[in-house]
Order: sequence, then structure tokens, then C-alpha cells
Amino acid sequence: MTSFSAGGNAYDDHGDGDVTFLFLPGWCGPRTYFGALAERLSAEHRTLTIDWRGHGESEPAIGDFGVAELVNDAVSLIEESGARRVVPVAAAHAGWVAIEVRRRLGADVVPGIVFLDWMVLGAPEAFLGALGGMADRATTRAVVEGLTGMWLADVEIPALSTYVASMAQSDDEMWARAAREIAGQFERNGVPLENVAKLGPAPPTLHLYAQPGDPAFLDAQQGFAAEHPWFQVEKLDAVSHFPIFEVPDAIAGHLARFAAQL
Repeated sequence: MTSFSAGGNAYDDHGDGDVTFLFLPGWCGPRTYFGALAERLSAEHRTLTIDWRGHGESEPAIGDFGVAELVNDAVSLIEESGARRVVPVAAAHAGWVAIEVRRRLGADVVPGIVFLDWMVLGAPEAFLGALGGMADRATTRAVVEGLTGMWLADVEIPALSTYVASMAQSDDEMWARAAREIAGQFERNGVPLENVAKLGPAPPTLHLYAQPGDPAFLDAQQGFAAEHPWFQVEKLDAVSHFPIFEVPDAIAGHLARFAAQL
């Protein structure tokens, strides 16, 4: 694996193949989130894994930024890498970045999208309320501690614990920014899958997730898929909000099959 920097953004470039997987971490998370997955896929595919500005090994961010700047970072990496056919694989709310990358670059460059563990049918009111608390600098850290504690409750996975600890080390300014941007995207854009449907034509889109375990969430997605053949959903056999640390082989298999369909 070779590490580079594109416009100040650290990234890994590994493997080769007709389809390049572009791994997009969630807010406040370094690119190590995708390490095991990229290793498995790079035998037959090219993988690019980015650290967002101000995250991981990238250069510190200068001034404020938001989703628009993350989209610019992703597009710049694609252009610098020379990748011709790219499938964004977006962790959680990086899904908004993936949608905009497809909108900007079109179907020839971005033939499909993968979402990992996202609220693809919209954000619950309770979640939006928590984002409000996180965006308020007086309560940011308390909300972050509650969130990270929830992620690790009843789960004993050393790699997951290490990753969540790295997320918790992000400063309050970054967490508050993340809350502002996530809430703003849902407020302006609504339901993610409805935004994908408007891309015209909608790209093949795969959602892989483990939580929530409520069967109604899966039923609703399967109902959407029945009316929109471009959408696929798979519920993973995992118990945490980060199944990438539990079942990387299963996720790699789903991604490889998805790429083959393109």
C-alpha cells in the first residue's frame, strides 16, 4: 500500500482493476476505518482511501469547511489518481458526499454508489435533536461521550474500541461542525434515497448495514427497492454500528459482487 497526499489530504492507493473503490470515512473518523476492507479488495480492485481535511494524517484545516469542501477533496483525489471508473463507498453521513460526487462527475466516472450504515430513509427526530446538542459547544463533549459510549455498549471488539477512541480524540470544534453539516444536509435534502433517485438516471446503489435491528427498517428499504430496481439492501450479520470491524469478509464479498454487476 502506498500513501500519498492530494492537496493536503492524506490517502492510500492500493491494487489495480477496472473499478476503483473510493472509501469515504464518516465525520471525525480517520481512514483506518477501511483498512481491513481495502486490504481484502485490493487483490482484484484498485482502492483509494482518503483522510478528510483536518482528519487523520491530512494537513490541519484552515478555516471552516463543510460537505461542499469534502466533495471538492474527493473529486480532486479522483482526478489526481487518474481513476476512470469509481465507486464511492461511504461510511454513514459521508453518503451525502458520495451523492454529490456522482452528481458532479456523472455516470461514466461514477457508475454506482455504496452506503454503509446510513439513515437512507431519513433522519429520526431524536437523532436530529442529538445533533442540536452536539452542535452547541456548551454540550458538544457530553453528547460525544454519550454517543461513543453507546457505540461500544455490549460490544467487545478491540479494533472497534481503538477506532472509536480515535474518533473521540477529534476536538469539539470538529464534532460541532459535523453535527451542523449532518443536520443541514438532512434539513435541505431530506431522504437520501430520494436524492439518489433524482440523479437521472439513478445509479445502482447498495446499502449494507447492521443497525438498527428493527425489522421495519429492512422492510421499508425492501419496499423502496421493489419500486426502484436500482437500489439493493443487505442486512449484515453483525451487532454493532460498525460491522466493518465484525464482518469485513462479508462486506468485501458484497462489494466485489456489486462491482461485477456494473
